[in-house]
Amino acid sequence: METNNTDTKPKPSSLRWKILRQALLRRSSLQDSDDQSRIRISRRTTHGFDLIPSKLVDKVPDSRDVHVCYTLPVAAGYRKLLLTQRVDNSTADLTDFEICNRYNIDNTGLVCHWPSEDVLAFFCLSHVDMFRSRRVIELGSGYGLAGLVIAATTEALEVVISDGNPQVVDYIQRNIEVNSGAFGDTIVKSMTLHWNNEDILDIFNTFDVIIASDCTFFKDFHKGLARIVKFLLKNTGPSEAIFVSPRRGDSLSKFLEEIEETGLHFSITENYDAEIWKRHQAFMNGGDSWPSYDKDHCYPLLVRITL
Repeated sequence: METNNTDTKPKPSSLRWKILRQALLRRSSLQDSDDQSRIRISRRTTHGFDLIPSKLVDKVPDSRDVHVCYTLPVAAGYRKLLLTQRVDNSTADLTDFEICNRYNIDNTGLVCHWPSEDVLAFFCLSHVDMFRSRRVIELGSGYGLAGLVIAATTEALEVVISDGNPQVVDYIQRNIEVNSGAFGDTIVKSMTLHWNNEDILDIFNTFDVIIASDCTFFKDFHKGLARIVKFLLKNTGPSEAIFVSPRRGDSLSKFLEEIEETGLHFSITENYDAEIWKRHQAFMNGGDSWPSYDKDHCYPLLVRITL
């Protein structure tokens, strides 16, 4: 007799609730204090590569937000960016859950500032010629650090910083406005972009460079992500997408299968920056700064995608 097997694969909404629940469980009470060192910003919820120096400036009164200053090492010395981010131990509220389910999106852009975004921003700082005089879009950008770094340091023609979560895009827009004086002649915009939406003909085949960090975790979004990459890349002249992403089991390889099925090409590089690789090796050797470091889940590979 045949057995009717039930599909036990978790739905995207279940995965989102799990991530948000973990964020809530990590909450500890934030005591009133003038000692800013007690306020941990979201990028400290996990360990990270700490490639770009950052400092808490202040906490926004009567909110879940803090201002964080990032110091960018550039040829002429240093340049600073001020970002608004959520406090690490802030509580996700009902609105967070409602928006995730309404738009079929995840909330990871608000949970924390992920280590791969730091790696991507540092990589962009080290390869400014890649973006000079080009149109660039960041996908799934969270608070927008990498896109803002490109806008402030590379003389790009245009930088669009996008996310599918309208709450996240609100943070991006605020961060663009606060740092507008650092962008020179570069046009910088925020955008709400869902990867399954191709009803955006005004940006079809527009961008020279796409960047993204750690956007391949949810397999349910792979097909839409692969298709939007092909949709956005300029089809005249050289263009490419630059992803930094850990393997996370078979998640990255499954995404790259979708890339191939979409008719795109890719290459993977493991050792793509001397400083990033040096810190990775230190973590692998048991450094105390990241005791739970696991290469498969923590070290972002460099993936370059072309038409």
